[in-house]
Amino acid sequence: MSEQLQTDTTTGDDVYEHHGGFPMFTPVKAGPNYAEFVESLRRLQDLAVSTHIPDDVVEEAIARIDALSEMLEPHRVPEGKSPAGFNTHLPGRGSLLLLPWQYEKRSADGVRLRGKFRMFHRGGNRAAHGGTIALLFDDLFGMVVHASGHPIARTGYLHVNYRKVTPIETELVVEGRVDRVEGRKLMCTAELKDLDGNILADCEALMIQLLPGQP
Repeated sequence: MSEQLQTDTTTGDDVYEHHGGFPMFTPVKAGPNYAEFVESLRRLQDLAVSTHIPDDVVEEAIARIDALSEMLEPHRVPEGKSPAGFNTHLPGRGSLLLLPWQYEKRSADGVRLRGKFRMFHRGGNRAAHGGTIALLFDDLFGMVVHASGHPIARTGYLHVNYRKVTPIETELVVEGRVDRVEGRKLMCTAELKDLDGNILADCEALMIQLLPGQP
C-alpha cells in the first residue's frame, strides 16, 4: 500500500472522497524537534504517576508547568492543523493520547505495531491497565480500516478478551485486519502478543462506515 494512501485522502475519485462528515485534513508534517518534544512530555507523564513529591517541589512543578502552558497557549490551532496524530513515522503518530507504538506493517491485508506500555499506562502490579489495551485495539482498527482502502468508520463495538497479564515496559506486538465486510459494516479482529508469540489479549470489533455528512 502506497504511503499516499496511508496519509493523504484528499485526492482521487474513489470512496476516499467520501468520509462522512469528516473534513478533508491535509497531514501536518512534524518539525525536526517535535519527536523530542513529545517524548519529553511522555517522560513527564511517566514521572507524574511514579513519584512521591514533597510539597515544595509540587509548588515549583506547578509553576513551571503553568509557565510552559502559557508558552504554548498562543500556538493553539484548530483540529487538523497540529502535527499530533498525523506523523506515522513517530511513536503514536506524534499524539500523546495514543500508545507510543510504531508501525511494522501497513497493507491492505493488515496492520502490525510494535511497542511498550509505559509507566503512565500501569494498572497495577506492573501490568498495563485494561483500558489502555482497549485504546490500543481501537486505534489499531482505525488504521486497519484506512489501510484496507475503506472510508472513515466509527467504532460500533469492541470486545476485548484479556488472556494473560500484559506487562508494562516490555516490547510487544499487536496485529489486526478486516475479516469481513457487510455493506457499511466492517468486522475486524486483532491480537496482542509478546515476542514469544503468546497471546496476551485479543479483540473483535465492528467498525461502521459513516454516511455522507455523518459526524
